[in-house]
Amino acid sequence: MPDDLARYETHEKVGIVTMNRPEKLNALNPALREAVAARLHEADRDPSTSVVVLRSEGRSFCVGYDIGGGGGDPEGDKRHDALAWHALLSEALDFEMIPFAMRKPVIASVQGHALGGGCELAMFCDLTLAAEDALFGEPEVRFSDTGPGIVMPWMIGVKRARELLFFGDMIDAQTALAFGMVNRLFPAAELREATLKYAKRLALVAPEALMATKLAINRGLDAAGFRTAMKAGLDVLAPLYAARTEVGMQFHEITLKQGLGAALKWRRAQFDALK
Repeated sequence: MPDDLARYETHEKVGIVTMNRPEKLNALNPALREAVAARLHEADRDPSTSVVVLRSEGRSFCVGYDIGGGGGDPEGDKRHDALAWHALLSEALDFEMIPFAMRKPVIASVQGHALGGGCELAMFCDLTLAAEDALFGEPEVRFSDTGPGIVMPWMIGVKRARELLFFGDMIDAQTALAFGMVNRLFPAAELREATLKYAKRLALVAPEALMATKLAINRGLDAAGFRTAMKAGLDVLAPLYAARTEVGMQFHEITLKQGLGAALKWRRAQFDALK
């Protein structure tokens, strides 16, 4: 695991975890997930801090799982094995839910794109700050997949979540703010400094009070079935990844012959034509 895929540093009582795969827009491959998970756990254990920030280097926070290569998908005969997909998606969901499970509050700081698993990761954080030009969405349904964590209905409501998850459309930061997916917006050039100031202000609260408040909120969510809903969603979706859908097979064929960019462009053009 390369040490520089994720960094951990502290500023006073704030721990900062930085995803560092900017050349791939922080697309989540197994190595990046392992590195980020390790740094998040390190941040949660650090006795010198009481608040954690999750941010990224480069143009985008995270464009989701690395479906263009190195994403850890089952290979060969296992590509259509629902049990293999269930195991893989379980690992992905466990990763995404780390911020939710941490004792300390976690603040996502989002620039550029937060798509697919990246959008889910930001939603699992306790608070989300974003650049004014950031974009959010889960486009996987357009090539017959759906992200492993069906957390969006819990964040923005069922009707809005259904529309975004059914169509795979992206929304801008202002819409995400209005929907309740984001807490605050800042100019892109000011996001990093503004996030640190916001986190330091939160760290003025006693760590015991922050941890107890987060635990009380999470216990309430769990009493309402939150974690069970995440697991149930994964159980339903795993066979979809193994299915041979017409759209999925076309998307895969174009990806193999022309590259992921061409496949995404082909699918996007179909939706754009009907706007």
